[in-house]
Amino acid sequence: MTDLVAIARSLFAPGKGILAADESVHTATKRLADYGISASVETRRLYRDLFIGAEDIEESLSGVILFSETLLQKGSDKKLFPTSLAARGILPGVKVDLGAEPLPESPHEFITQGLLDLPERLVAYKKQGAVFTKWRAVIRIDGDTLPSAVALHENAKRLASYAKEAQSAGLVPILEPDILHEGKHSRQRSRAVIGEVLKTLFSVLEEHSVDRASIVLKTSMALSGSESGRTDSPEEVADDTLAVLVENVPPQVAGIVFLSGGQTPDEATTNLAAITRRAKELNMPWPLTFSFARALQDEALAVWKGNEENVPTAREAFLNRLAKVSAAASG
Repeated sequence: MTDLVAIARSLFAPGKGILAADESVHTATKRLADYGISASVETRRLYRDLFIGAEDIEESLSGVILFSETLLQKGSDKKLFPTSLAARGILPGVKVDLGAEPLPESPHEFITQGLLDLPERLVAYKKQGAVFTKWRAVIRIDGDTLPSAVALHENAKRLASYAKEAQSAGLVPILEPDILHEGKHSRQRSRAVIGEVLKTLFSVLEEHSVDRASIVLKTSMALSGSESGRTDSPEEVADDTLAVLVENVPPQVAGIVFLSGGQTPDEATTNLAAITRRAKELNMPWPLTFSFARALQDEALAVWKGNEENVPTAREAFLNRLAKVSAAASG
């Protein structure tokens, strides 16, 4: 029988975190277009290989979240990506949701799809080498009106259903309620919404009899909205983020990873360092680390631009940022 608790905890090896390389075809196409790269199956494979094929990433990464397409692709070492990662002691995971769509009752909010054929897909993903999974729910803040209660509850129900199915399939679930950075809201409003989201989520997880000891929470930091005109100090971010987690996350949870959520690489790194430092001082009950996508990738993509001759320099940029983020995760 798979020891899901041990797998979940192994994602929190000291100084290591998770690379989120799980952009969907749509998102990867947009991301590559930002750097003048036209997307295709092959350019997406090269995009993944830029990061997964970099040397010594196992020193800073415990896991990599892949997109379903990537599970079946090979790197420049001619090995399937999950095989290549596992050989270096990095756990391969996979994004299992099928993206967010407007919520019919509240069209400015989103609901995540993908439960319908999830059990069958989980069986296939496990055979393809995945040992953990991720499901993202998108939560939008707009003044005091959003998020609505219906959006919170429906997304929590789907996260819980997903988590139960993943555990039943012998796969660790990462639950990602992503509170969007976009908006004019204050950091205090962000903190309050994170609290509402987590309180609802853990209540619903209990109703679904989800084992909390083998789940990983992927959460946003408490930040002022990107259009608020306010820049939070790392200490403010750390204090509010940790306060809301202590209030709402059960101590049994295997660990918490932070998403970078629209922050620049430097902002995400500095805020993570402040959070982990403060968490040590407060003796938090769970391990903390990172699960960044853009904050780890953007500098390398700006160098790579889809050109093979730029790969060594782009990988150097990636490894430099990874080392900084890894140091930040160590507090």
